[in-house]
Amino acid sequence: MPYARKKMHSGDTHLRRRWRLRSRKKDLDEINQDLQTSSDQLLNQDVDLEKPGFAQFYCIHCATYYINDRALQDHFRTKVHKRRLKALEVEPYTVEDSLKAAGQGSFVQPQKRKMETQPSKQEYAEGKRVKVDVMIEEEKPAKQNLSKAPKYDGQFKKILDDLKAPAT
Repeated sequence: MPYARKKMHSGDTHLRRRWRLRSRKKDLDEINQDLQTSSDQLLNQDVDLEKPGFAQFYCIHCATYYINDRALQDHFRTKVHKRRLKALEVEPYTVEDSLKAAGQGSFVQPQKRKMETQPSKQEYAEGKRVKVDVMIEEEKPAKQNLSKAPKYDGQFKKILDDLKAPAT
């Protein structure tokens, strides 16, 4: 009995990898480094004929190029851009954080930051720059009662005796 449909692309994993990597953008830690060090250079890039818009309209937060200022301004109002701004609000995970998680140091809660969309070309020419403000939050105490199980109070011998005692 033949199949209801042919299974044609069973071995296309190598193609899937290529498709997945082709549209890959910068990670959050790379974008954070760009925001801290080279945001002025990225906003005022030299003309590059290979990139969209000749590399003149670049979104720092999303690491993408646009063909004109109108497309860039429309991008600032999209969910994709707003989602990226929200993701950049928390400090990115660092090597120091991984060492602290492994037991080499004490854990410090990552700080929240206030992210604003980058200025347009006209605003940039007037002197407005990319700002990243750290919001200082009060430390929240750890939750005391994490589980509903009764805590061990040192009466282990009594518990064992109760278990061994015959039920009457």
